[in-house]
Amino acid sequence: MKILVRGALVCIALFSAAAASHAADTDSLRQNQTEGFGAGKRLLFTYSQNFDCVDQPDDDLDFNKVKAKADPGEMQIPICQAGTNPTINPPGQPGKATKTTDPLYVLIPMFSTNNDQNPNDAISCTNVVPGTICGQALGQTMIQLFGALPEGFKAAPAVYAQCPDPGLPPGTCTMHASRVDLAPVLAALGYIANPPTANVFVPTPNHSHVLADNAVTQSAEWWQVLPVLVLSESAWPPKNGKSGITSVAALKAAEQAGQAIEAPSNFFLYFGSQVMSKADMGTMKMGR
Repeated sequence: MKILVRGALVCIALFSAAAASHAADTDSLRQNQTEGFGAGKRLLFTYSQNFDCVDQPDDDLDFNKVKAKADPGEMQIPICQAGTNPTINPPGQPGKATKTTDPLYVLIPMFSTNNDQNPNDAISCTNVVPGTICGQALGQTMIQLFGALPEGFKAAPAVYAQCPDPGLPPGTCTMHASRVDLAPVLAALGYIANPPTANVFVPTPNHSHVLADNAVTQSAEWWQVLPVLVLSESAWPPKNGKSGITSVAALKAAEQAGQAIEAPSNFFLYFGSQVMSKADMGTMKMGR
């Protein structure tokens, strides 16, 4: 009897150790955290309040020819817009945000690893904000504009991205907006009429983040989102950050090589950043 009990206790101990090890291997980020890159290192972002998408009184972000100050409807759902550069940031500091606010480069994989022509592979319409292009319509739009469905808008991308958070649906990321308007940037690139006459709302794409070298360790503050359309798979960073765009120098090199296109936005996030330690890395989930 003692032998059986002792054996059972040993088995329980071994199982508990294995379970603890598995939990350490698969433990995810806290719910208000994402990963990032900067200075060629992996970073950990901790968000302490919600996003902000600046809409100034004389703006017309919904293109209905009525300025925001006289258009209550424009205020009801945030319009987070790529290609717009506000002249004030969320704390109220005047001046172009690209001059007054630290940048957060948001990398979006606008290439397709397999020349995907199936519109049904796009991010679905589950729980999207009304008026958002999604599902098959999103797939068809992206294929028409870019020749194939980009990894950034796939429900199951073939490349690692830091958002959405591991295990959560595409089109989501902690403390982020759940959709963006691409109209101004698509117009500037010649994909649609310029100036645009309507919003092109899409789910927040699969994406990764890059900070300037001197900002990798930073207490919580407002950051201006600068969307970066990454056009080449060779420039895309894997989870370990050993290649691709993981620093501003690498970003500028990719832009000069025609592998990436950068734009401003009226989208701001609030978080603090720290360099990820080996202990942090040991508790992160395996990459997608």
